Amino acid sequence: MSFLDCSCISHTQVQPLDIEERYEDISHQFLSRDSSQYTLQGPVSGDDITRLSADPSHYLLLSELGRGFNNLSQVNMARHIPTGKLLAIKQTNLDECTEEELLQLMNEVLLSRFFRQSNLLTSRLVFNSCCQLWILTPLMGYGSADALLRTYFPDGMSESLIAYLLYGVLKALEYLHKMGYVHRGVKASHILLSGEGHVFLSGLHSVYSMMREGKNVKVVFDMPHHTPAMLPWLSPELLRQDLHGYGVKSDIYSLGIVACELVSGRVPFQDMPPTQMLLQKLRGSHCCLLDVAPFPLSELGGLKVSRSGVDSGIGESVATGSMTHSATAPPTERPQSPAPKNHSATLHNLVQLCLQQQPDQRPSASSLLTHAFFKQVKRHTRETFLNLMYPAVPFSSPDDPPVSCPLASSCHPPSSPETTEAVWDFS
Repeated sequence: MSFLDCSCISHTQVQPLDIEERYEDISHQFLSRDSSQYTLQGPVSGDDITRLSADPSHYLLLSELGRGFNNLSQVNMARHIPTGKLLAIKQTNLDECTEEELLQLMNEVLLSRFFRQSNLLTSRLVFNSCCQLWILTPLMGYGSADALLRTYFPDGMSESLIAYLLYGVLKALEYLHKMGYVHRGVKASHILLSGEGHVFLSGLHSVYSMMREGKNVKVVFDMPHHTPAMLPWLSPELLRQDLHGYGVKSDIYSLGIVACELVSGRVPFQDMPPTQMLLQKLRGSHCCLLDVAPFPLSELGGLKVSRSGVDSGIGESVATGSMTHSATAPPTERPQSPAPKNHSATLHNLVQLCLQQQPDQRPSASSLLTHAFFKQVKRHTRETFLNLMYPAVPFSSPDDPPVSCPLASSCHPPSSPETTEAVWDFS
């Protein structure tokens, strides 16, 4: 049964035929591509989610990892009871989704079945239980890059770890762009890291096809249905919404913003009003690397730091202005950062290339993979990766009682007590 056929969806008028028509030639888009490098058959190596059962009673929900999709989805760590395998289950209450949100979910489910790339987080097992859509994915032991920043690296990550993360994201973007898609949702909370150190890019609900009538067009004009919280990462041309449209280079701009986010522990533009943010982006200004002065000093006074600045344990710190205290440590145990970091020339060059005002002046994902900043990635092994992650540790099965009993399934996910910050951000 399709999840759109759930009888609990009473207020949303959805025509299944119309939805199928919107994706009627999606298989042709993929099959028309060169399959020598991007195979469409079979799951990614090591992904055995498809071998698990589609019976909700076979899963024990252990703890909530986070929420997302306009707060309609709840992500839980779960155990497949017959095998004891730990995984993540995203449950979405379909009864509360609008028609547009249902289409986004359909887009995510369909693309998960087509995409085959080792750095894209896709799901091969999707089923519905009453009014809930269950999407099963491997468990990401280290969570998201955003959660790592908030919990372990509020002052920013080391350049080696940043290179490691961004290289995996670029591999995923290279695949998407060559397949004729633009991601439109590249940000730290969509960069996930497994306990084995594998980097994944999630957020497939925001992916948009660049294929029109069987041809790969250079620009599209669709405005993504993002929450205002996504605006800091979006490119100037996407926000502008003019006759020039936007293309895959929009993702490269977002990658530059993510690089700044990982370096400083703060999200550029986040505390600006949307209008001021748009004006700054259209002028080509960006507040990212803190060892340069991208804005006049008079403008910096109004900016607030979204994450608190303390020593990150990597030997360098960031000078920050207005600070908020993290829930991970009392204010008295958080020393103030004495001076800005001195970033490498290759990192400066990478950010500068990604944040070019004109899209055609930004390099492609394939070109960026050969950038000098990523030469250090080849030196990392399993052991050196663990050194980069210190003091972060992957989370495992909790000893607390489970969130819910799978035998007592209901249409609405269980409510959990509010916490200051989720372990894993899926928004």
